[in-house]
Amino acid sequence: MNELVFQVKWLFIWLFHLQLKQGVLFRHGDRTPIVNFPTDLHKESEWPQGFGQLTKTGMQQLFELGQYMRKRYSSFLNSTYNRQEFYIQSTDYDRTIMSAQSYLSGLFPPTSSQIWNPELLWQPIPVHVFQKTTEQRLNFPLPNCPRFDELQHETQTSKEFQNRIQPYMDFLQTMAVNTGLELNHLKILDNFQLWNTYDTLHCEDIHNYTLPVWATEDVINKMEKLAELSLMSLFGVYKTEEKSRLQGGVLVNIILNSIKQAVNSSKPRKMEVYSAHDTTVGALQIALNIFNGKLPPYAACQIFELYQESNGQYSIEMHYRNDTSKDPYLLTLPGCTSSCPLEKFAELVSPVITENWSKECGKKDKMKGNSSDVQFSACK
Repeated sequence: MNELVFQVKWLFIWLFHLQLKQGVLFRHGDRTPIVNFPTDLHKESEWPQGFGQLTKTGMQQLFELGQYMRKRYSSFLNSTYNRQEFYIQSTDYDRTIMSAQSYLSGLFPPTSSQIWNPELLWQPIPVHVFQKTTEQRLNFPLPNCPRFDELQHETQTSKEFQNRIQPYMDFLQTMAVNTGLELNHLKILDNFQLWNTYDTLHCEDIHNYTLPVWATEDVINKMEKLAELSLMSLFGVYKTEEKSRLQGGVLVNIILNSIKQAVNSSKPRKMEVYSAHDTTVGALQIALNIFNGKLPPYAACQIFELYQESNGQYSIEMHYRNDTSKDPYLLTLPGCTSSCPLEKFAELVSPVITENWSKECGKKDKMKGNSSDVQFSACK
């Protein structure tokens, strides 16, 4: 049986038996906080390299992911790096670029003739970087889309959102006092202040920094639930299909087109890799309606595997790796089987794919406000 396997995490991996290709999308590894909050006990100067930077733990997480991918796909993936068969891209953040480099060190340790320093079993592999001003694939939410900004404002007053946030109103009042943040800003989850505060405390806890006395386990758990609601409301909760057409569906379309091109190509790349963020994984999974409601952890990996059946037909399987102690979870696209025929897959995802993104977004001057700043701050 001829077999093609594609993957995404954060992976996309495309594997072929005769025409090999892999693709990978993953979230970066463990990092320092992005920002601090007014009453935070710790300043940026206390973190090595400052805010938003990959830690040694993060490097190890992506190195392990590279090793895992090497082992899982050893029968199809070349053991040596070949620039004509492999391509890796990253968003323009230190942590994603360094995560890509860490992943490569686990995936392609030099062997035989590729060893250039016997004392260093590592080789340089180019990481291609998307610029923040032009990138339209991985930097979610995609900026400069007035209609999406309108949907965000509509979401805040929607019944769907209000039903979810109302049970937390007393808690948010307490959090405003504890963090020094404005209550009105905390209520509007799309400005990410509470998500960022949870993230900061989470980072401090992981690295054994002293937490505020009010940051109990119960408080942290509630903040995590609100951070999850923030991610879900960003790309879903209200008018999810329309949001997906303007956000995650763009990436779905890129993946689907890559799969189709590989099927029709006589010599496709063996592997294409994207190094990105939790919002990238979230936007993609919500668009596919396979999101589990949890924040994608560091080094999380969404996988697509494309198979060519014995009858010549193609099918796609999806897997999600969010726990290094377990095999990736098999996911099912709603409306299909876990092994979904390619044509059926394309049909089912078509409602979240737009032919004219700019037109559906509307003109820039229709929307006022500083939405671009909000959107860029979302990348975790």
